[in-house]
Amino acid sequence: MLHVEDLVVRYGSAVALDGVSLQVEAGEMVALVGPNGAGKSTMVNTIAGLLKPSAGSVRLEGRVALVPEGRQMFADMTVEDNLKLGGWSIRNRDLAEVLDLLPDLGSLRRRKAGRLSGGQQQMVAVGRALMARPDLLVIDELSLGLAPLVVDELADHLRLLNRERGTAVLLVEQEVGLAFDVCTRACVLDAGRVVASGTSSELAGTEVVRRAYFGDLPRPEDLNTEDMNTEDMEEVIR
Repeated sequence: MLHVEDLVVRYGSAVALDGVSLQVEAGEMVALVGPNGAGKSTMVNTIAGLLKPSAGSVRLEGRVALVPEGRQMFADMTVEDNLKLGGWSIRNRDLAEVLDLLPDLGSLRRRKAGRLSGGQQQMVAVGRALMARPDLLVIDELSLGLAPLVVDELADHLRLLNRERGTAVLLVEQEVGLAFDVCTRACVLDAGRVVASGTSSELAGTEVVRRAYFGDLPRPEDLNTEDMNTEDMEEVIR
């Protein structure tokens, strides 16, 4: 579905992505994780064609739809109209299939999207993307600003979508625990470069993931706390 090879993206003289390669095969769920500023959203925008790479290539197979960071609702329009906009390129736009996958949207379809909760808006954003009947669904920061219970519900919907429709998913996510739980394979991005890739079970808890998020901060088990005073301990906690 997605083949990214040696991708380089620059903002002026600043290099945002430096030789990044990534693949998502048909029916696969892949996570792209990394801390703030790692280049994740740059990757999403390049895949979507919003940014032009300086080098490398992005090759897409099949239909691709994006759930953007921050949901980006048309706030003054109803949920139903937001969903229909997602299927503007489809000749026979039918809400029934999306409402079967996301039944909670049925009771919200006449409400203005701007008056929904964050979790409800995220569900609309997913439903809007599904209206395009994608072979690959790219989701930028599923968990952003949402309560854990809401995130768990959305993650269950993604698993169901993948299982029942075979839709491939690229989950671009800062919350590494969520990403590894949902996706079987992952790629770790740090400072615009891929620092690790493999199965989620292999990468979970590894030193390379810890360093990507926390740099060279010492691990709790490596600290000698016996000689620390209260102020030192508070600084470590911070």
